[in-house]
Amino acid sequence: MANHKSAIKRIRSSETKRLRNRYQHKTTRNAMKKLLETTKKKEAATLFPTVISMIDKLSKKNIIHDNKAANLKSNMAKHIATL
Repeated sequence: MANHKSAIKRIRSSETKRLRNRYQHKTTRNAMKKLLETTKKKEAATLFPTVISMIDKLSKKNIIHDNKAANLKSNMAKHIATL
């Protein structure tokens, strides 16, 4: 266990951040999965901006790497183009 007051605070805050990051990442993954499973182009086109926004937010907060975000967005765009 931590010996200093600041270390205890750090443990508490890092756990809160971990849970928030985990929730946001999982929500984004579910949205991407939903987009990739759609077969209608119109439906996919309406989901696309929200999914891209979610990916950008994860990238901005360093939950995922910038290059991974770019690859994910590219794959989503390719999927919509092939529908």
